[in-house]
Amino acid sequence: MTVRTTRRVFLSAATMMAAALAATACGSPQDTASGGGDSAAPVKVGLVYSQSGALASYGKQYIEGFRAGLDFATKGTNKVGDRAVEVTEVDDAGDPAKAVSAAKDLIGKGNKIIAGSTASGVALQVAPIAAQNKVLFISGPAATDAVTGSNKYTFRSGRQSYQDVVTAKSFIGDPAGKKVVVFAQDGAFGDANEAAVKAVIGGAGAAVSSVRAPASATEFTPFASQIKSAKPDLLFVAWAGTTAPAMWQTLDQQGVLSSTTVVTGLDIRASWPTFGAAGAKISFLSHYFDGASDNEAAKALKAKVGTVDLFHPDGFAAAQMVVRAISEGGDDVEKMIKALEGWSFDGVKGGMTIRAEDHALLQPMFQAKLTGSGTAFTATAQKALTGDESAPPAVPMKG
Repeated sequence: MTVRTTRRVFLSAATMMAAALAATACGSPQDTASGGGDSAAPVKVGLVYSQSGALASYGKQYIEGFRAGLDFATKGTNKVGDRAVEVTEVDDAGDPAKAVSAAKDLIGKGNKIIAGSTASGVALQVAPIAAQNKVLFISGPAATDAVTGSNKYTFRSGRQSYQDVVTAKSFIGDPAGKKVVVFAQDGAFGDANEAAVKAVIGGAGAAVSSVRAPASATEFTPFASQIKSAKPDLLFVAWAGTTAPAMWQTLDQQGVLSSTTVVTGLDIRASWPTFGAAGAKISFLSHYFDGASDNEAAKALKAKVGTVDLFHPDGFAAAQMVVRAISEGGDDVEKMIKALEGWSFDGVKGGMTIRAEDHALLQPMFQAKLTGSGTAFTATAQKALTGDESAPPAVPMKG
């Protein structure tokens, strides 16, 4: 595991006093106040995320977003009170065992805030560690719904899978009586997506069926024929891997993309060329892309990182939440939790609210279109769903 200690930051007493007058349940994330504690001692924050491994590109965006968010949340001072925030970065390589070991080590060294978790499997293993040790945990890009409501010490700075599927549902309006087909590869990834579509869109009245392909498949004409024969009102495609370009090309050549509404998730920018000419015929659900919003936080992020990508907002929001927790809670984790529960703030995506009862992060989601060719594609927003419109159902807090 690699450990890298980054900057220490402080906040002026004047800023601290000004924010003390702000409402505790809402406000902009850069508003800061004192939560008490030893003013001379640093507040330690551990970031455990994927610096290497399959999701390293996601982790890179997360940490870039975190650094930009920290700068924004402290109004460029990189200070919180008169106390240093000592940030330690650890690579979990997407391995839950490494992440758990790193989290325990950081907690043993006095870190009261742990953030990161690029992978869902990691987040689900770190969350119980936070509860056992009574430290704050802010999960990152990990999308699994199970993080929400896992325990009172666990929060999230990114979206969850339910919000993706609700966005897909928005493309067909009222699903009652509609036919939906899920096209996915055999395996856990396909199973999870099919289950989510059945729960969310099927639960709203649509008839959901599936066409599944072996992960090893390289010829997709038979599957395209099955899809066309089903005559769906919506085709939801969940696909991963190097066969994506051939799959999309076949669906396009066989007339699937022109015969129905085809929805899939818009991944990081590097993946956009895989859609090829089919990209312009697909409706995309999107967590975020450069230009999806145009507020103060989005401008601040863009000024720091240049082209904004899918998971930059998750890191940015994590930093906003960290500053909020320290500002209001000091060294007291229980006060940190209370400061975050029910808090509304302006994130990169727009208005965000941490739902008090289960710590779901209510946030805008986007419908998007791609234009371009070759390696030069541009995404544009067709519609933004509000945090309330994309909200997952509340779940009981488990601990």
